[in-house]
Amino acid sequence: MSGRARNMQDGRRGCEPDAGRLTTTEHPIYSGGLKGALLLPLLVKACAFSVHVFTSAGAALALAALFYAASAQWTAMFLCLGIALIVDGIDGTIARHLKVATVLPRWSGDVLDLIVDFVTYVFVPAYAIAAGGFLPARLALPAGVLIVITGAIYFADREMKLAGNYFRGFPALWNATAFYLFLIKPAPWLTVLIIVALAALTFASFRFLHPMRVRRFRALNIAAMIAWSLLAIVALLRQLDPGPWVTGGLLIIGMYFFAVGFTERPGETRYPPPHPMA
Repeated sequence: MSGRARNMQDGRRGCEPDAGRLTTTEHPIYSGGLKGALLLPLLVKACAFSVHVFTSAGAALALAALFYAASAQWTAMFLCLGIALIVDGIDGTIARHLKVATVLPRWSGDVLDLIVDFVTYVFVPAYAIAAGGFLPARLALPAGVLIVITGAIYFADREMKLAGNYFRGFPALWNATAFYLFLIKPAPWLTVLIIVALAALTFASFRFLHPMRVRRFRALNIAAMIAWSLLAIVALLRQLDPGPWVTGGLLIIGMYFFAVGFTERPGETRYPPPHPMA
């Protein structure tokens, strides 16, 4: 789980003022001098726009993942989705540092992020789950449809975040779900139950951990995220057949991410984050 896992609809790019110019001394890339002052406007805009291009690369990775999925090259597909997670995890930090929302108010980084996240977290994984051979043939397409519809609705939820930077309900992590299905290869009936249950939990109100933003147990959460990433790399290197120890480790960490939100003390109030379309 990445930065979406978390950066969705949290105003990560909309945190800057909507208008106004940056002075030469305000911008982090200014180096001083008359020449720098003359080049600054073009350079600032070019750097800001490059961040949008970088975010959009996630969509290109989704297309590559879909290309590999269509030919059942599942390891290559997950590699593309994994790289997309890295892009999603760092582009917001870069955008805030370069004040992209102020420099280029015409383009919404929040909307762009949601578009890219939908295809990488939901659409391509839905195809992989439907075409991966885990489901009865007659239920494969309906399961994919259920995933994309519930995922799209979740991305439009203005109250998808709870106090403490938790997600509300299952945050459409269908890329991770697909990864686990390819690892454990459950029976068809169990796969159906998993998909239906997670789709229903999309609309539940329990807390789901954002490993990088939740302050409670942050050091442990980050350590677990690093361990999960390393084990996932091993699984990919072993063509999604890493053996019981790696698979068991991934399952334990996944269960921790799923369950830790239930240990939060009660009484926290929800807050709606800024919606990117507002």
